[in-house]
Amino acid sequence: MIGSLAVILGCQLLGEVTARGLGLPVPGPVIGMAAMVAVLWLRDRFSPPVLAGVEPAGRFLLAHLSLLFVPAGVGVVGNLDVLAAEWLALAAALVLSTVVTLVVSVVTFRVVARAIGQP
Repeated sequence: MIGSLAVILGCQLLGEVTARGLGLPVPGPVIGMAAMVAVLWLRDRFSPPVLAGVEPAGRFLLAHLSLLFVPAGVGVVGNLDVLAAEWLALAAALVLSTVVTLVVSVVTFRVVARAIGQP
């Protein structure tokens, strides 16, 4: 479990260092997620023993994912004045991002279904 957490946090650290060190406009967690995808791809290709144990920590974090929303909720409550002042822009961003996510998901599903031969 400690080794798998180290791999996950190492990818997060790599993303943060890369984003800040190179001054990229991409958030560190996004780069860290891409690094995790590369780690999982390498695990499936070469199966090094260090990378084989990422699953236990991932399952543990997913099982307790709801706890990670507590700090975000506290942040929202702490900034209710900003929420009240910018509610229209926030609502528009929420609706637009939801629509874009749904459209991208449908297009991705159709492309993958067509690629594997499903109608």
